[in-house]
Amino acid sequence: MSKKETIGTVVSDKMNKTITVAVKNKIPHKKYSKIILKTNKYYAHDENNECRSGDCVKIEETRPISKNKRWKLVKKIIKK
Repeated sequence: MSKKETIGTVVSDKMNKTITVAVKNKIPHKKYSKIILKTNKYYAHDENNECRSGDCVKIEETRPISKNKRWKLVKKIIKK
């Protein structure tokens, strides 16, 4: 079974070993078919505190690490 992977932007890095990642998805409106930008925020585990706010990162779904953390950092794509 493959794990879900997604790419997003780090919004917050103030917590220890945790980053908040905003993932933007373009979805069509059900009735009007206009493309809408939907944003989901995920808490991701950053073991070495290497990410900073504004970085583009790849995250992967994992087992629950804490109450809200279900994702982990795979790699940094672009540094800010």
